[in-house]
Amino acid sequence: MDGFRALGLGEEILLALEKKGFEQPTPIQSLTIPLLLNGEKDVVGQAQTGTGKTAAFSLPIIEKFDEKSKKIQALVITPTRELALQVANEIVAYKGSKRMWITTVYGGAPIGKQMSELEKGTHVVVGTPGRIIDLIKRRKLILDDVKYVVLDEADEMLNMGFIDDIELILQSCNEDRRMLLFSATMPKPILQLAKRYMKDFEKVEVQKEELTNEMIDQLYYEVGERDRFDALCRVLDVEEDFYGIIFCNTKAEVIEICNHLNDKGYYADALHGDIQQNLREKVVKNFKQNKYGVLVATDVAARGIDIQDLTHVINYGLPQDPESYVHRIGRTGRAGKTGKAIAFVSRNEKRKMLMIERISNSKMQKVNLPDAFEMVKIKKNRIKDDIESIIETEHYEEYLTFALDLLKENDPTTLVAAVLKHFVKDELDPKSYKKIKESTSENYSKKVVRLFYAKGRQDGITPKVILNELKDKTGVDSRKINDIKIMQNFSFFNTNGDDAELILAVYKKNKGKRPIVERARERN
Repeated sequence: MDGFRALGLGEEILLALEKKGFEQPTPIQSLTIPLLLNGEKDVVGQAQTGTGKTAAFSLPIIEKFDEKSKKIQALVITPTRELALQVANEIVAYKGSKRMWITTVYGGAPIGKQMSELEKGTHVVVGTPGRIIDLIKRRKLILDDVKYVVLDEADEMLNMGFIDDIELILQSCNEDRRMLLFSATMPKPILQLAKRYMKDFEKVEVQKEELTNEMIDQLYYEVGERDRFDALCRVLDVEEDFYGIIFCNTKAEVIEICNHLNDKGYYADALHGDIQQNLREKVVKNFKQNKYGVLVATDVAARGIDIQDLTHVINYGLPQDPESYVHRIGRTGRAGKTGKAIAFVSRNEKRKMLMIERISNSKMQKVNLPDAFEMVKIKKNRIKDDIESIIETEHYEEYLTFALDLLKENDPTTLVAAVLKHFVKDELDPKSYKKIKESTSENYSKKVVRLFYAKGRQDGITPKVILNELKDKTGVDSRKINDIKIMQNFSFFNTNGDDAELILAVYKKNKGKRPIVERARERN
């Protein structure tokens, strides 16, 4: 914890970080925390999702938290409900034993309960722009004494059309507040917002981590949620000399998968954010010494662990953001050695996978799971190799007398078959392997999908305008867009299934409004 201690954080926060498994600060934390603790300027930070931004701004806020005050001391504005909940949960974990109350406010949930929490008193409010404005107008969210205002994922809020809402919120805040703005990119409107509402500010920047390691083979299997664990076991059986991490998105999933693996006879251990430090150190030490080859972990738990020579990284579920995917798979394929990054992708995650590929500038290769007969063949070869290895390299003289006694009483072929049956049980029986179906149909990517575009001739739309916009916003090749039809107020076009998913993901629903691009409704 010396790295965090050197930044100026107190022992109470250091203890909370230690419990969460943090060892060393990330670059954005090293740059930002001292500025917020020791300086008085506002801060503009440019860093990708997954680089530790939440801790970078929340740890100084917690450190300077006034436990005597009952007023709202910090407001964190996020573009989505999911991010608001994530940020709030992280702040709760970092605050340790401090009596700091955190309230999340967002649309799509009953406003009455949120108003009730604000009326009881809270110190930190984390929420989305629309609901924050609603509560301000109802005089339930009073920001006259707020000390910190944080804009998280500012460029995403710009893309979602929240820039006017942000300005309205800032006008309702205490003029002497300190403002912190974090964004992955710095488009002109974001910089203009900073200049308009910030006093003197320091700008810190962390270079984007690019996925450039050609030593990593990126593969994915299309499997349904129910078959995911069986697919994992099959992969562990097929991949030789497995020494890797299986990443899950939740603590509950880590515990469940680890327990199931051990019940099945695999040697696995778990690592998640709630594991105590002494046990965590033991788990990491055992894994580094290769006492077992499988570690099941969450992103937070695996952060800061220096583990070399991993042969595999498995994404049991795809992470929410592409940068986390880059961080995960970057743990293999090091020091000139080839590594494998394997992902299980369900039908519902296909859109997320396409976004990860696009933003990380990488491509995952689809592969098929071996069927029951292939599994039996692989295991037979593995058993044969193991036996030959024992004959060539190990001492087995103490078993020779016993073997001769058995051979005197039994036919050699029958004896070997019985020994195999005793030790491998039903592993060589094709009936013991359930059939795993693909989550999506093989022809989905070739399926023609009709999309609706909410602009037409009156908006100056032509086929060329649509093609150029789609190429700029989504990267989809114009040759994959066809059958464009321009109407007075709207348009239509066709593309294949995979590209349709990518386009729909980019033109996602914003602020409760109808998206510009959506699936065309079928006529009866």
